[in-house]
Amino acid sequence: MSGQKFQYDESGGTFFYFLLSFLALLLIPGTYYLWPRCPKPDPQQAQKKCQCNGCKKKKIILQQNEPWKETKALFIKFLIVLGWVILIFLAYKVSQFDYEMASFDPFEILGVTPESSQSEIKRAYRKLSLILHPDKKETGNEKAFMKLTKAYQALTDDEARRNWEKFGNPDGPIAMSLGIALPSWIVEKENSVWVLGLYALVFMVALPTIVGMWWYRSIRYTGDQVLLATTEIYYYFFSKTPSMELKRIIMILAASSEFYKRRNAEIVERQSDNEEVPLLIKQLSNLNEKNKEIPLCYLYSIKARALLHAHLSRMPLNPDTLEKDRQYIVKKCPYLIQEMIACISHLIMMAYARKVLRLPTINTLENCMKLCPMIVQGFWEFKNPLLQLPHITDDNLKYFLAKKRQIKSLQQFAQLKGEERRQILRSLSDSQYEDVMKVLGNMPYIEFKVYSEVIDDENPTVYTAGAIVTVTVSLSRKDMRELFGDDTVKEQTIIDDSKAGVETNGEVPEEQNQVAKKPAWLRQRKGAKKSHKKGTNKKTVSAKPTQPVVQNNAAAPQSNTPNAKKKDDVKEDADQGKDRVSDISDSEADSERSEEEDSSHEKKESTLDDDDTEWERFQQKITKREKVLEGRSNLSHEVHCPLFPDVKQEYWWVYVCDRKSRSLLTAPAHVTSLSHHDVVQLRFTAPRWPGFYTFTVCLRSDSYLGFDQAQDIKLDVKEAPEIPTEHPQWDISDEEVAEDVDAADEHSEFTTDEDISDNE
Repeated sequence: MSGQKFQYDESGGTFFYFLLSFLALLLIPGTYYLWPRCPKPDPQQAQKKCQCNGCKKKKIILQQNEPWKETKALFIKFLIVLGWVILIFLAYKVSQFDYEMASFDPFEILGVTPESSQSEIKRAYRKLSLILHPDKKETGNEKAFMKLTKAYQALTDDEARRNWEKFGNPDGPIAMSLGIALPSWIVEKENSVWVLGLYALVFMVALPTIVGMWWYRSIRYTGDQVLLATTEIYYYFFSKTPSMELKRIIMILAASSEFYKRRNAEIVERQSDNEEVPLLIKQLSNLNEKNKEIPLCYLYSIKARALLHAHLSRMPLNPDTLEKDRQYIVKKCPYLIQEMIACISHLIMMAYARKVLRLPTINTLENCMKLCPMIVQGFWEFKNPLLQLPHITDDNLKYFLAKKRQIKSLQQFAQLKGEERRQILRSLSDSQYEDVMKVLGNMPYIEFKVYSEVIDDENPTVYTAGAIVTVTVSLSRKDMRELFGDDTVKEQTIIDDSKAGVETNGEVPEEQNQVAKKPAWLRQRKGAKKSHKKGTNKKTVSAKPTQPVVQNNAAAPQSNTPNAKKKDDVKEDADQGKDRVSDISDSEADSERSEEEDSSHEKKESTLDDDDTEWERFQQKITKREKVLEGRSNLSHEVHCPLFPDVKQEYWWVYVCDRKSRSLLTAPAHVTSLSHHDVVQLRFTAPRWPGFYTFTVCLRSDSYLGFDQAQDIKLDVKEAPEIPTEHPQWDISDEEVAEDVDAADEHSEFTTDEDISDNE
């Protein structure tokens, strides 16, 4: 390439190629990703939405939060359309440039036919030259005249005609030239100062400034977009106070740096706060505004604490000042509470690793989880969960708590017949009652199944000391309308499916499900008949020694279920469990004979079951890997929360804990994509000492109160087998050992300590 000369584009033709390709690279993906899409309104979704006053106000708030949404969408559309217009214009210019370069036809230029004589060609040339000659002011065209001259030469000169027929150009072959697709005025001396100034402005000022601003903002936040200063506050207080009450957690939440003007520029401080905030504090009790701890004593923290208490008490505020501050603070709370839970779980796991006795308790963690649905729904924990329904007030609760009914949960209310529900809500109009049934029918009904095993072990159902126990939690989400008492066919189908263990996509089969119980509101009533087969029960006990106890344990806090049993009922269930075990042990002698006769048949069935089990596990692993590759989704189901000033999705927490020692075994898994079905795997180390242990798997909602569930798993931990020191294949005679010792090097790196002592 030595001696090659590069030239800038004089005519601007090649520069159009550069602009065309560059603009196409921006427009094609930009149109796909940035074009504002207005989803078509779904009539079914519109019918499901509530029309209560709270939802109407929330809709107005959401529109006010994005006042420039429509204008921004129109501006983006205008820019994209303008870009496509420019792209089409450039494509037209390039096509014309190529047409001029490629379509050199002398007969067409002169306006003659190939059969024309030389005299006709000369006559046509003279006629057109008088019109296109550059000296003609009105019709002269230098470019067209040069093209006309070349066409005349190609038809009259023999050498020019041969060049045209052979190379397509009367001047002969054109040498290849390399150029830069930029106009020549860029390197002209008159414009050099402006070009260098623009270069310095873009690459030496604008670009470093943008990168610096992005870096300065990013280092202040965690991966979940929470300020690092806020995380430091959480770590400090939770390590300082291991056991923390709910109101104390609210104080720490209000002290987050997101509500501090110096840390967050979005915070608005008004002069009216000096008058309105003290008046609000006087109306609230147990606010503890005189606390001297830093930053709990700061004014921003006291204001945020007062607004959170007012939100939970559903107090009306000034719509122009404090109400806007309340909306901003409440909108941030779910993300901050999730960060709190992450900090607590990290502290607990670090304490286990360092064997520290002072660590946050499980009560602190569960109080944080309890606070999230309280803020989303906007009332205190001691309030009735039926207040989550629209148009339901404290005055309506007396009809739910009548002596004959005693309805205390949403699940109990859903199981009633339509006439009974309408009778309870007789004070509501038909439209209001329809809103109540829409919201109740869209609330979640979760089938919560648990199965524990030791993966990659010869016998996964045998738990040894120190083994890694994997708890697989299968969650199936349905609408609450499945429980409506007036739809008996659908309700019976649900009960039959839960008894028979109908498999759904990705669920753990019932045959492998160690803890696969129905929700508490679908449990079998007392006195109902139970059938037990001899062979089946024995096989179940021998293969799965860890049978579940009552799903919502009495010791588990906030296991809110509609038909939760009293202590006497729990004892009665335990006695029934003991009777079942005794019946099983009495039937063992009779079943042994039949098992000996059918041993070969059972071996075949067990082999097939093992193959099916391995195939199901393999499919679950593939599904889990695909989800990891796709990324974590944040779409599940929209929550009915009129007092929460933003769209909220249903999220859940799943974790394993020990109720007796009040300890956390696994970090809470945040389930954010439970639209229909999801599987979560939790792992923890089995206790180091053999014995019989009972652990609890908890499911908690971050959006609704009264939907928490808990299931117990029992592990019969056995002593870990000793590691074999000798192997049959390693047995070597004494003569071979002596020969190897003599031949081996004295300082071999594989020599054992016993060999070294013998040699010495």
